[in-house]
Amino acid sequence: MDIRLDDLRHPAVVALLQEHLDWMHRTSPPESVHALDLGALRRDDISFWAVWEGEALAGCGALRELAPGHGEVKSMRTAQTHLRRGVATAMLDHILIEARRRGYARLSLETGSMAYFAPARALYARAGFVACAPFGDYTDDPNSVFMTRML
Repeated sequence: MDIRLDDLRHPAVVALLQEHLDWMHRTSPPESVHALDLGALRRDDISFWAVWEGEALAGCGALRELAPGHGEVKSMRTAQTHLRRGVATAMLDHILIEARRRGYARLSLETGSMAYFAPARALYARAGFVACAPFGDYTDDPNSVFMTRML
């Protein structure tokens, strides 16, 4: 797997992110969808990576700087063709390494509370994330689970 900083212009990346948004809207009420669209992912406080396996897009993920020393995992998605092949673990490991390189002391994330998101919650727990209160601009939401870990 090759993880590359991405400019969000490759058609496969655009399609995967649209699939991500579509699934978030299918599984969560509109007020609980916190996935970012292409425009939001292009902001200066966000770095976005694509995971490639040869010519095939395997997944993606992003890191947002919330404050000096605090980052947020965003837009984690594995392509349907690459599920259960270690893509999400590789992407999360890459984000953790980058967060440490930047000197962040803490990394947080928001994911869904529904059964659909159970594999994501398990991945984050295996990586040392624990439940926490809402952070940044988030508020309490029964459809969200907030997690964090110190680096």
